[in-house]
Amino acid sequence: VSTQSTGSSGINAEYGEVTQPPNDSVSSLSFSPSADFLVGGSWDNCVRCWEIKQSGSVVQSEPKAEQLMAGPILSTCWSGDGSKVFAGGCDKSVKMWDLNSNTFTQVAAHDAPVKTVNWIQAPGYQCIMTGSWDKTLKFWDTRQQQPMMTINCEERVYASDVLYPAAVVVLAGRKVKVLSLENQPTVLHTSEPPLRYQLRDISIFKKDGKPAGYGVCSIEGRAAIEPFDNNSANSKDKFTFKCHRSATSDHNKPQEIYSVNGIKFHPSYGTLATVGSDGKFAFWDKDARTKLKGSEQLDNTITCCDFNHNGQYFAYASSYDWSKGHSFHNPQQKNYIFVRAVKDELKPRKK
Repeated sequence: VSTQSTGSSGINAEYGEVTQPPNDSVSSLSFSPSADFLVGGSWDNCVRCWEIKQSGSVVQSEPKAEQLMAGPILSTCWSGDGSKVFAGGCDKSVKMWDLNSNTFTQVAAHDAPVKTVNWIQAPGYQCIMTGSWDKTLKFWDTRQQQPMMTINCEERVYASDVLYPAAVVVLAGRKVKVLSLENQPTVLHTSEPPLRYQLRDISIFKKDGKPAGYGVCSIEGRAAIEPFDNNSANSKDKFTFKCHRSATSDHNKPQEIYSVNGIKFHPSYGTLATVGSDGKFAFWDKDARTKLKGSEQLDNTITCCDFNHNGQYFAYASSYDWSKGHSFHNPQQKNYIFVRAVKDELKPRKK
């Protein structure tokens, strides 16, 4: 495993390049909730699993297994106990990968590609929530052939996140659905966050250990922080911020604005990461409204990211997101997944 040191921030932070990366763009990265295993879904129709280890300051990866689907994979997630992986994609199905037995079985189906898969662990039930371009959200007990429940949406499902008892779902047309998962999934409301362009990703944040709101990002170099509590609608907790834009001091030159492809909150600090088409990641403190760290630019766009269960590792994928169309696609360009040890880089600013 090759490691590189970035001295730009004064922190000698080392990160590992995942061995045997996908052969096409990486659409999804998901860490296990219980151990340091990472899965990645790709447009090469394959879902792969690596074990992540740290030796001193060096982050290392070991490929463990892989499974093939009948079309590009768009989403991955883990079961609550970390024994199974779910993958959904362009073949309109979701497969369950039992890592102990290495079996791969279909557990969900839609009428169009499956864009999102999330595990729900509730006191009275457990299921997967699947969102599709067929404009439905479905909830599946993986032992049954038919969904427990279907919620019809106004538009195609683009992104989602679950942090019990809350779920959030991004639709085409810049809509966000907020759901309560207590007793059974229920749509609380549908709203339009204050972002004027297509929404790309969404992530729930906590306050005092409970879901308190979400961060959502768009193709226009901008993200929004939205609390669930509508009473604080006019408060300091609700705001948008610009990110993944070129730094320009010359006002006669246009600023380059990039898509924000991923947003994720640190599991313990509540700070967040964004990744973008500018080939950079950035760490932010939403409460202090400040940027904690920006990265150096990679040779390719960054398509997705995730934190591991305790926030020790940050994984991000350097692969083409097609934001500049077919003419900028280079099939010979290697796809990378990097895993960075980030423990102190995401500590909030002292008040």
